[in-house]
Amino acid sequence: MDLGGGIRLRPLLPGDGAELAAAYTRNREHLAPWEPLRSDAFFTAERQAAHVEESLRSVTEGRSAAFVLADARGRIVGRVNLSDIVRGAFWSAHLGYWIDQQVAGRGVMRRAVQSVCTQARDDLGLHRIQAATLVHNAASQRVLNALGFTRIGLAPRYLRIAGEWQDHLLFQRILEDPVDADA
Repeated sequence: MDLGGGIRLRPLLPGDGAELAAAYTRNREHLAPWEPLRSDAFFTAERQAAHVEESLRSVTEGRSAAFVLADARGRIVGRVNLSDIVRGAFWSAHLGYWIDQQVAGRGVMRRAVQSVCTQARDDLGLHRIQAATLVHNAASQRVLNALGFTRIGLAPRYLRIAGEWQDHLLFQRILEDPVDADA
């Protein structure tokens, strides 16, 4: 899907390990405050290739959906993932995403998350998506608020980010509910 500015949203592919390693390396400092501590091995093509393989296995098993944002040259400039897909009476998933520092602030992630929400509803049949942001991650909260996510609570010491257990705001979106396009 075309997100504008030469950026496309596409599924994660088996050969994406080296490009993911390059993207994570390029954005190491930019992403550090928002992610778990990463070993040097995380930034290697080998580790990212293994991660792609694990992710694609989870997609095949119906437990997740994995996407990348790629620029016109094919460089990966972001990720959007649905994880922990639960069906049965729940029909829900967790949303995670990040964007390259050189692409941030242009509305690209908002369009990518909207596309993934539409796919979650129409293709996966999901009812609900939940997302968590660090309390001070205003940019991520703007994305969620613009797309009809509502804040549902505060989770104290929810995830170990940047080496510390940190509080997160929890958001959800009921996918059948209309979204105010002017939000």
